[in-house]
Amino acid sequence: MPRTTLALTSFVSGELGDKLSGRIDFAKYNSGAKQLTNMLIHPQGAATRRVGTQFISEVKTSSKKTRLIPFEFSTVQAYVLEFGDQYMRVYKDKGQVLSGGSAFEISTPYLEAELFDLKFAQSADVLYIVHPNRGARKLSRTGHTSWTLTEIEFTDGPYLIANDTATTLTPSATTGNITITASASTFASTDVNRLVRFSNGYAKITGFTSATVVNATVRDDFDNTSSVTDWKLGAFSDTTGHPSTVSFFEQRLVFAGTDTEPQTLFFSKSGDYENMTTGTNADDAMVYTIASNQVNRIRYLKSVRTLIVGTTGGEFTVSADGTNAAVTPTNVTIKKQSSYGTANVDAITAGNATLFLQKAKRKIRELQYNFDSDGYIAPDLTILNDIVTKSGINEMAYQQEPDSILWCVRDDGIFAGLTYQRSENVVAWHQHKLGGTFGTGTSATGYGVVESVASISGELTEDQLWVIVKRTINGATKRYVECFADFDINEETSTDFRFLDSHLTYSGSSTSNLSGLSHLEGQTVSILADGSAHANKVVSSGAVTLDRSVTSAVVGLAYDSILQTMRIEGGAAEGTAQGKTKRISKVVLRLFETVGAKVGPSLTSLETIPFRTTSSALGQPVPTLLAGDKEIEFRDDYNTDGFIFVKQDQPLPLTVLAIFPTVVTSDG
Repeated sequence: MPRTTLALTSFVSGELGDKLSGRIDFAKYNSGAKQLTNMLIHPQGAATRRVGTQFISEVKTSSKKTRLIPFEFSTVQAYVLEFGDQYMRVYKDKGQVLSGGSAFEISTPYLEAELFDLKFAQSADVLYIVHPNRGARKLSRTGHTSWTLTEIEFTDGPYLIANDTATTLTPSATTGNITITASASTFASTDVNRLVRFSNGYAKITGFTSATVVNATVRDDFDNTSSVTDWKLGAFSDTTGHPSTVSFFEQRLVFAGTDTEPQTLFFSKSGDYENMTTGTNADDAMVYTIASNQVNRIRYLKSVRTLIVGTTGGEFTVSADGTNAAVTPTNVTIKKQSSYGTANVDAITAGNATLFLQKAKRKIRELQYNFDSDGYIAPDLTILNDIVTKSGINEMAYQQEPDSILWCVRDDGIFAGLTYQRSENVVAWHQHKLGGTFGTGTSATGYGVVESVASISGELTEDQLWVIVKRTINGATKRYVECFADFDINEETSTDFRFLDSHLTYSGSSTSNLSGLSHLEGQTVSILADGSAHANKVVSSGAVTLDRSVTSAVVGLAYDSILQTMRIEGGAAEGTAQGKTKRISKVVLRLFETVGAKVGPSLTSLETIPFRTTSSALGQPVPTLLAGDKEIEFRDDYNTDGFIFVKQDQPLPLTVLAIFPTVVTSDG
């Protein structure tokens, strides 16, 4: 029975799917893990416990789904916007913006069912928002409590193709408020606010009388009051639908994807984002329709080296005849790059790549230019773990700092993370179950359900990650806005630890009674008291009473962080160790800034790793976090798997750099 010590020195391949459990020949096998729950993967290869979430506020109406949208003017003026059923609220600096002591709020036209179909693009203090059921709008900010949402008044367009029938339009006057009469049925009640152009002028329809008569306000005077057949109706209206996606590209604002023209892109004039006057000059607005054999509804637009156009049937690029010149009305080229198709979830720009969700909502692909093929390729980022997104993805956000992670909101409320750093070939999945639960009895999830995510710039070294979490609290459904604590925390100060979800902190004079916890009423909470783990308590009347007085505390919902290795491969004298009886006798864990953890062959058979010495004072935090090796006797029976579990269930840090198991393998 050969005895050997193996070296698992990196987890940079992340959580691997079950379909890879037999691929011991695969280079990423030994740097992967069978399970990574509430553990992050650093690009350097270490697996570390994720930080907890700070409770910020309950949403306005907990019975309804709500969405978070980022608004960034600068690193010091970054906001998170809470969009709910016909309202918007504002958050900044990990707090809610108030006005007169109450949450600042403005009204919006967006219904609950429309929130997750909103697409947006930002320029300075203006956020352009589109939805196919609503006229395009712009959200403007002039101060923390000064926000306005107005419908865009487009200048001269865009329009549908010109009328090619014998139907005429006749204006009652050339200017002012007029009546427009058609010779045959032309108008609908949903044409109100629609533009109409003829006789070298255009007007905005303001009232509907019949299919042949509408009222209008002239925006650019008509030449005369003659009847004409050469007329055009606006492309954006409640009749034809409004744009479903928007982006900036080369100093133009680009809209796309109306109901009647799902494959058409509408480019503004260069530098004049709301002017849609078309022409042949280099700075004129443009309207282009993707030509294809099938309907390819445009789902997203992303500006990288070219304009990426994601549709339900494939991925296209818009450029200037394939050159580096700026696009103009005379040189636009649209080319298809791949045929995967995309879901109605906005794509994410990460580095030089565009990460998009394939139309079945289960695969995330990486669209990136490839010099060898002189085109774009879109490899599957879920190929190593096709289970992590199996329930479907509803929303994505990219947290560039500190570890370059793509965050995905799953249909089942589990939070999936992808550490993504293509330059170092790092593509590592991990799953996160937030503390708490939703539902009761057998239908309970066992974790807080994440429903929305947004990332904004925080300090220069770290982006802020915000979520909306749904839980059952004291028998009622609650939806909370929460922000993750700093991921790159100061691990040297135990009172800075923030490893609890929906937590609040206390710092002040010595006390044993902590109040202000009404958002966790009836919940069993974990407590970090003066840097040490404290016995769990149940929140009653918004407060808990501690077993001892403290000057600092963190109170919130506990969660377990679990790392499970792949099946051990190595130590056999004859070929592979797979399927052979083996026993792990001891394990050396190389840890970094860690205190408190358990290790064992299964979650039901774990040994607590000792971090205290005989000189350590009980009831006080461990004075020094470990950055080194811990040798643990491994109480395992003979088996054919050789799994190793590392678990942290206290509100304390854990970072695993490497695992060195000593294994005895039987070849008989």
